[in-house]
Amino acid sequence: MNRRAYLIFTFVGLVALTFIGRVFYLQVIDDNLKLSAENNVIRRVKDYAPRGHIYDRENRLIVGNQPAFDLMVIPNQLAPFDTIAFCEIFQIQPRDLKRKLKAAFDYSRLKPSVIIKQIMHDEYARVHEQLIFYPGFFFQRRLLRSYMYTGAANMAGFIGEVSETFVRDNPQYSKGDFYGVAGIERSYEHILRGKDGVRRIVVDVHNREKGRFKDGMYDTLPDPGKHITTTLDIELQMYAEQLMANKRGGIVAIDPKTGELLLVVSSPTYDPTLMVGRDRTRNYSRLFSDSINKPLFDRALLAEYPPGSPFKTVNALIGLQEGAITAHSHYSCNGGFRFGRLFVRCKCGTAGPIPLKKGIYKSCNNYFCNTYKNIIERYPTAPIGLQKWNEYVHSFGMGEFFNNDLPTGRKGLVPDSTYYNRVYRTNRWKAVSTVSNGIGQGELLVTPLQLANLSAIIANRGYYLTPHIVSAIDGEDINDPHFTVPKYTMVDSIHFETVIEGMYQVFEQGTARFSKIEGIEMCGKTGTAENPHGQDHSIFMAFAPKDNPEIAIAVFIENGYWGSRWAAPIASLIMEKYLTGEVERKHIERRMLEGSLVEEYAKQEAILAEKKRQQAEEKRKAAAQ
Repeated sequence: MNRRAYLIFTFVGLVALTFIGRVFYLQVIDDNLKLSAENNVIRRVKDYAPRGHIYDRENRLIVGNQPAFDLMVIPNQLAPFDTIAFCEIFQIQPRDLKRKLKAAFDYSRLKPSVIIKQIMHDEYARVHEQLIFYPGFFFQRRLLRSYMYTGAANMAGFIGEVSETFVRDNPQYSKGDFYGVAGIERSYEHILRGKDGVRRIVVDVHNREKGRFKDGMYDTLPDPGKHITTTLDIELQMYAEQLMANKRGGIVAIDPKTGELLLVVSSPTYDPTLMVGRDRTRNYSRLFSDSINKPLFDRALLAEYPPGSPFKTVNALIGLQEGAITAHSHYSCNGGFRFGRLFVRCKCGTAGPIPLKKGIYKSCNNYFCNTYKNIIERYPTAPIGLQKWNEYVHSFGMGEFFNNDLPTGRKGLVPDSTYYNRVYRTNRWKAVSTVSNGIGQGELLVTPLQLANLSAIIANRGYYLTPHIVSAIDGEDINDPHFTVPKYTMVDSIHFETVIEGMYQVFEQGTARFSKIEGIEMCGKTGTAENPHGQDHSIFMAFAPKDNPEIAIAVFIENGYWGSRWAAPIASLIMEKYLTGEVERKHIERRMLEGSLVEEYAKQEAILAEKKRQQAEEKRKAAAQ
């Protein structure tokens, strides 16, 4: 054999050996081709990661998980079947089945698609054995949320299925996944979600599962989400929600030492279990379309109200810091504040000179209109003075986002000089042009969260810790400086004692004396916020005990007339339960639990409806002319 022939035979032999080795590897060692060839009998099932649990501050489970099942289909595995019988078994309309099967075919003939979502365990037990008669269909297990309490819906939030747009913007999700839509579920989605795994299941010709492919060699395990410990006291939250039955408004309570939110109540609320199961979409649509009660609107974080008389404490502190007043400055009420033709009425009914403490617990409008006027007029012009006042108010956390771990919120409104220059179309306005700011009316707007934080600031004698809702993740405390480093106001701590003493007298001999808890020194401030759309709002902020505060609270009751009628008693009941563990004043508790403002709301809605009708009629007549 010559050299040329030898080289040719050698080359052919090497190529043959290469092919034989490759075939041996693919058929014996590497199972990828086998997986591909056996796709018609191996089902790839997503193994959903359990979402992390949500606990309250006492380690009581608020939100957990429960099993549910999605009925899936792989179009290329379908065989002809009795659609009428199928629809009867699985309680689906034939037209809906036809539509969903078409969508599945359009999506992919090889990949699974959902036909019926979120079949709960009891229904699954009834129908799963019937599936052997319907090749191509199978159940995929998943976990849905389980709510241990009917309260805290606005804080816990809920999950929903991702949309195509969401998946496009967030490629780590895929069709059929769930994500946090509201509440803690939303703000801590990245912590609660976990990472899904994959199981490969062998099925026979009758669509029955025969076990794991290759004993699970190619499976990936899910990585569960992390558990969250919230700052909420769920029992206190539930009690506060009961007190708010048949009332609209918001309540926020804070531990002033830590900034931890003890409760965040929005009323009317909803049962969070409505957001679980096959009826979730219908329930959500019903709640969302309720434009009267707005149960999905978190009034505690999003509703903006005039702060009313509780804001007088801010002006008192600014006045003391600026030297515009002292603790001994006196004003006589005389029925209100007068300046030229301007008159701001006062109903405190106090005769003779009034010092600052009495001005607080009697809530004298004249005292705080003059205080505000003095603050602004200490500067060369009213716009300059108001800008300085605006800085002070912002240091109390008003007009600002807290940038905390809550999923939503609003800034409220603290008007500045630019605002009034635009309103008056000049910068030549005076302090008295904006004097309503002195009594928490006018353009001022705050959320219940901001007012509760104000109460915590006064309780702490001049600082606050950013209000937050989560304290630990998987048992490890969150030591974020944003939540642990105090934020100080522009007012020195020495000035707070005078205001605190005035707030103490609110319970001792002032407007909240009938809400006092025996044996506990409490500080508070009632408020009645004017409402151009109906009856005034009832407002109250408080903290207790006076010298070692454990709770600071703010209560807003829409159309509740005045502060001492609804807001003050409700706040004092919540504080009593938190500080003592039980409520002794059963007569007040019964009155608040049974009290209702439904008729008042119906009256306001009728008035608004009539106004809209009249406006529409006027427009119609104008158009006709």
